[in-house]
This record gives sequence, C-alpha cells and structure tokens, in this order.
Amino acid sequence: MPIYWGLARTGALLEFELRRDAPDELSRLLVEGDLDIGPITLVEYLKHSDDLLLIPDPAVAADGPVLSVNLVSKVPLADLPAEPRVSLASFSRTGVLLGKMLLEDRYGRRPEYRVTAPDVESALDGADAAVLIGDEALRVHHDPQGAHVLDLAAEWKDWTGLPMVFAVWAVRRDYAEAHPGLVKDVHLAFRDSVRLSRAEIDAVVASAARWEPFAPAALAEYFDRLQFGLSERHLAGLREFASRAARYTEVKDLSPEGPEFFDSDI
Repeated sequence: MPIYWGLARTGALLEFELRRDAPDELSRLLVEGDLDIGPITLVEYLKHSDDLLLIPDPAVAADGPVLSVNLVSKVPLADLPAEPRVSLASFSRTGVLLGKMLLEDRYGRRPEYRVTAPDVESALDGADAAVLIGDEALRVHHDPQGAHVLDLAAEWKDWTGLPMVFAVWAVRRDYAEAHPGLVKDVHLAFRDSVRLSRAEIDAVVASAARWEPFAPAALAEYFDRLQFGLSERHLAGLREFASRAARYTEVKDLSPEGPEFFDSDI
C-alpha cells in the first residue's frame, strides 16, 4: 500500500512497536485498546467514535471507481431476483455494508446474506452475487471470466455525488491525551509517507509488482484511483455514509461538525 512507502524508505517510526495484520484484526485491536494508533474500517470507527479521534491525513478513499470493492454477479444487476442470495467476505468491512446499502436502498432488492471464503469461486457457489474486497476483487475486475462486475465506489459516487471513505486512521482518546507529542509525530510521519509515495509512484509500483500477482500497469491504475487524505468532500461522504449506516448497524451519531480530529497543531 503506498501509504506505508515513505515509512519504509525513511525509517520513520522505528522507535514505535509496529503491528502488521489484516484490516479487520487491526480494527479489533484498536477498538479493544491493544493498539494505540492505527487504521480502522470506517464502519468500526463509526461504532466506536466515542473512544477515538481521527488522525487528520491518512485514509483510504476513492472519488469514483476503486477497482477493489466489487459486487460480482452471475447475471446483470437488472436481472438479479428480488431476493438474491448474496455472499459476503465478512460482516465488519465497510465495503460489505456499502454493498448492502446499494442492493437494498438503491436497487430495491431484499437479499439473503451468507459469509463465505473470499475467493470468487466459493462466493458464487450457490449464490447469485457476492461482495468481493481486496486482491480477489481486483483480480476479477481485470479477469471477470463471464461474471458481471459492479464497482461499488463508483456506484456510491453516482448515487450520492460524493467520495467513498473505506478506512481512516485513529488514535484512542486516552492515549492522545497522555501522549499528544507522540501522536503528532505519527501523524506527520504518515503525512510525509503519503507525499513521498506520490512523488515516487513509479518505484512504489515496481516494488509492489515484485510481490503482488498483478501487472505493473494494473497496480499503477489501482494506486492512481486510491486517495489517502480527507478533504471536505471526503468528510461530506463520510457523514453521508454514517447517516445511511444507522439503518444497518449500531453507529454513534456524528455532530454536524464531526468527525472529531486529534489536534495536530498542539
């Protein structure tokens, strides 16, 4: 992920204990207090915002197609039955909730959901459609093999006119109060890391292509789609998602000025 490129290049944050894990697990650790600062899916942030402050810069978002969060179906969307069987990679990911919102609120379906393995073959076995996230979604985007692929971030943009925010970086409130200087250091390190990754994007792509099962051109397109900051439009998209999410899961109310950020100007 380009957001970490600068950290590796500069050795920033070496004095911190860094944890690498799946997004769902990192979200859980932050919520439970086993991490002090870290990425968290937007859904989990909205559930636990009373305990967290957003870090101003890092985020994962898209203002249009994101390529890696897709609804994959055996038939075109218009031909899905009224009560389709839909497979989900998990129940806690933001992209999963986005898929449910679009299917139910925008397209008027009443799906029957189930959780399956994240590969497309397992997900579509006995199902009409599946919400795929990450590498598998990106693979199917480039090689659908007869499946119909709907980019959910593009659908959100078409529906609301706003960017889609999938994940944010947050700090636990108690840690921010006790260690504001350290939190500021982390914020600045991530801000600079993102800037360096944009300046050295060709090197980022070349490095990723050595480890990922995608051609450099596919990775370059994907990284170009991703956005790693929170502009006013992104915050408007976040608030819009929060207001719609309340129908599906228990989330905290955001104030009209929300969400609440760590003050990096201390």
